Amino acid sequence: MDLQEYVDQFDSMTCIMSIEKLPDGNLGKMRIEVGNKAYCATFEKNPDIDMPFGKKFVPGQEYTYYMPKDLNFEHFIINSAVNKKMMHAYIHPDRFDMWFNIFSMPLDFGDPNKYYCTYTQELSNEASADQMTNLSAKTTSDVLKTCIKLRSTKNFLKTMDEVIYDIRNICGAKFCCLMLTDFKNHSCSLLSESTDPSIGHHSLKDYLNESFVDIAKSWLDTIAGSNCLIIKDQNDMDEIKSRNPRWHASMLEAKINSLVLFPLQYNNENIGFIWATNFDTKDTQHIKETLELTTFFIASEIANYQLLQKLEMLSSTDLLTGVKNRNAMNNRVLKIVTGRERVPQNFGVVFADLNGLKNINDDDGHNAGDTLLKNAAVALKSCFDGCEIYRAGGDEFLIIAMETPKHVIEAQIEALRKKANDPEPVSFALGFYYEENGGDIRAAMREADSRMYEDKKMFYEMHPESRKR
Repeated sequence: MDLQEYVDQFDSMTCIMSIEKLPDGNLGKMRIEVGNKAYCATFEKNPDIDMPFGKKFVPGQEYTYYMPKDLNFEHFIINSAVNKKMMHAYIHPDRFDMWFNIFSMPLDFGDPNKYYCTYTQELSNEASADQMTNLSAKTTSDVLKTCIKLRSTKNFLKTMDEVIYDIRNICGAKFCCLMLTDFKNHSCSLLSESTDPSIGHHSLKDYLNESFVDIAKSWLDTIAGSNCLIIKDQNDMDEIKSRNPRWHASMLEAKINSLVLFPLQYNNENIGFIWATNFDTKDTQHIKETLELTTFFIASEIANYQLLQKLEMLSSTDLLTGVKNRNAMNNRVLKIVTGRERVPQNFGVVFADLNGLKNINDDDGHNAGDTLLKNAAVALKSCFDGCEIYRAGGDEFLIIAMETPKHVIEAQIEALRKKANDPEPVSFALGFYYEENGGDIRAAMREADSRMYEDKKMFYEMHPESRKR
């Protein structure tokens, strides 16, 4: 049959792919044999495609003449042409600002030297909910379970642990992990992980360092604009070795022989990765299909969680000094006095009132006053490590120390007093009260506040020039 005549029967953008059958039983080059008019036009009109022959499609060339080598694309074509499966996927490759609805159908032209399949694609600028949910019953069930857990949770972190455990089981993997990324600040953090008991202790925490962040950054380039990366055999490993030898070496060291990796994208930004190692490669297509949609929902839930965390931080943090604000202080005290939070028998309360802020504001301006407040917060954080520090208002700070011995707090107070002699002086009037019998924290605060004013009075007696306040 004439290949061009056959492909021209399709209205949608369609080409015929071929894969060489090598004498040793391996697979050879993957080519785009022919394309219909609609398919060829996508190459000629797309400015993002670097055409090797000018703005012209030439039949029979390797697919890598027209696009970067893509392991996911190759798996898709091999499953159709070689394994004789009808294939479908709905994806959003990073290198294109559009969604691809793709289909492939195996063909048999009686050629002893090649495998064949069709490859059809439909493009859209917006995601289609109908296409995203056009999945097998098994995949739909797995994705639905994840969505229900995520939407009904009251404990996000616990639920995420359950989801990652489920994903590891879906993949038949030895290890599964969800890592958050903040590449602008060169940091990565573990959100959740699940390990098969058969491999013993294995945690991302053992690897999270500067070097690992550099490797994680390189994953996006290694994925090369696709929506995921699947390594399921030695040929795939060899490709990763050529693209990213440093990562390949680390995988060998970790005894990883197969991997499925999905970047988590939200608002066109990478917020993390989900990956599973040493997974069941016989079920690759179901795993890919399931995770393509599951990661879409997980990324959305993580973004919402991070937004709530940020809003909570903003509502409880003094933006000038970085310590907790008065609202957070009031909420903390309310939880304690209403019994919603248990407190130990022993706790300490320190009021610290910054000396000289009024003079600085009047003489040097409020910018200088803000700098003094920032320096005061730095001094408090350095001296009261592990304690709760609040800006109670204006130039006054509150420190709550739970389960800290009295002599330790006294030493911290003494260290803070010595800060007044630093090159950039920060002086406080301090009031300390230590409760040893589980008393009312409000009474402890009143006593500490009273002692602070006594200390302030002594300061003004020694420094009358600082009295205006």
